[in-house]
Amino acid sequence: MVQEVAGSNPVGHPNQHNPREENPSVKTEVTESGRFERTLTVHLAESELENAKDKAARKLSRDMKIKGFRPGKAPRSVVERMVGADQLRSEAIEEAIPGVVTSAIDENGLEPVTVPQVSDVREADEGGVEVDVRITLWPELEAIPDFSGLEIEVERPEVTEEEIQQQFDALRNQFADLEPASRPADEGDFVMVNITVERNGLILEDASANDLLYEVGSQSFLPGLDELLTGSSAGDIREGPSTLPEGFGEHGGSPVALKVLVKEVRAKKLPDLTDDLVQDATEFESVAELREAIEQNMLALKVMNASAVFEDRVVEAVVSDLDIEIPDGLLDAEVEARVHNLLHRLEEEDISFPDYMQITGQDQETFIADVREQARVALATRVLLEGVAKIEGIEVTPDDLESAMSALAAQSGNDLADVRDALDGQEASLAGDILQRKALQRLVDDAKAVDSEGSPVDLTPIPPAAAADGDEADEEQVEEQVEEKESGYSGQDSTSPATEAEAAEADEHGEPTDEPSTEE
Repeated sequence: MVQEVAGSNPVGHPNQHNPREENPSVKTEVTESGRFERTLTVHLAESELENAKDKAARKLSRDMKIKGFRPGKAPRSVVERMVGADQLRSEAIEEAIPGVVTSAIDENGLEPVTVPQVSDVREADEGGVEVDVRITLWPELEAIPDFSGLEIEVERPEVTEEEIQQQFDALRNQFADLEPASRPADEGDFVMVNITVERNGLILEDASANDLLYEVGSQSFLPGLDELLTGSSAGDIREGPSTLPEGFGEHGGSPVALKVLVKEVRAKKLPDLTDDLVQDATEFESVAELREAIEQNMLALKVMNASAVFEDRVVEAVVSDLDIEIPDGLLDAEVEARVHNLLHRLEEEDISFPDYMQITGQDQETFIADVREQARVALATRVLLEGVAKIEGIEVTPDDLESAMSALAAQSGNDLADVRDALDGQEASLAGDILQRKALQRLVDDAKAVDSEGSPVDLTPIPPAAAADGDEADEEQVEEQVEEKESGYSGQDSTSPATEAEAAEADEHGEPTDEPSTEE
């Protein structure tokens, strides 16, 4: 017998009481069926089934056409004659299970983190039926092993002279002049061209162009054009195949022929990097000041990135050594939620799942295996961090919440009051993120970052320097990552699988489900 049965607390809210009809006389028994799983056995007496038969008969009669009675108004005896006593009893069992199961879960102090599964329904020797319900509990750590002295290898954050020169060249490139060149065109050069596009011998005027100044290697016009222009000189005529873009009118996606007349080759002449150029282009007074700011900002970003890698590797190492057991029911719920969310995003982008598989070069079996492993790691990470927080007595203070909201306000550019309003009712989720961040810091503090030779790596955060025109992006990226860290732990997926499943159900049906499912 497989059915949907209402009767448990909403998924992801195990402590929330959900009022149902309770019967303190119901016999229950709880047995351990796994480290974090329990089997709840509930006995339904014949008297309870008799009461449930009345409800079942009314429900059945709503979909039946019984002469002389309106839908849902036929007497139980009439319905029983039409469907049979066995069918009515079966329906009564399904009708009675939700209330008694929910009451039994509450009375036994169980806190399921996934939808409870009715795994067996059987006739009882003393009459009535017995129902077995599989309950999945949230796994917890009993103790934190000593990870002090744990060494994690990371790449030493260093800024090379080549990287600095690339930033200098980017600035110089903004003020480059174009000069005629007598040599063949190379990547980065500009060419003045006439382009004729033909399809089946007919010239497509909309796709053709005259006196087009085009940068070789930019890939900004038609496929194949850059290959034709590389190595070309003034006066050359180059021909080759191409394809029109999909959105190019009625001929989109069609193969075409290109004919290109190269009229002139122009090379960029970069200005010398001088103090005068720096003063004109940036807020710095000299090349030396600009170099110092670029180097500091690039180093700050590299330290930030190395710190993120270090944290992820610390968690990965600890989770691997702990070998945290994730119950199958919890893992299945997380996988289902992740797949549902992906399908929802693909639907919004008008991409079919088979197309996604083809784009990513995966088959369905490999895809599910990957999602399952990602789900396992995410859940194990959450169990680890929540366990550390509980065992170490780590708490989230009002000041922590205020700081996190201030960081979110700065990151989003909104007023703090607007952020508070947006988070109204979601403070618990934000607090959970902060708690995991604090727990992660506890693990990180006990670990040691080293390079490939085993030498210590200093990952102390570096404040970004004042931005020059060439490195605003670096400074903004550093500041965003700092604010993200201050607002909570973002290195792992901290979303409750149960909550995701609830959200998924809400997407489809308009509200979260609170019904335990059953399986034969």
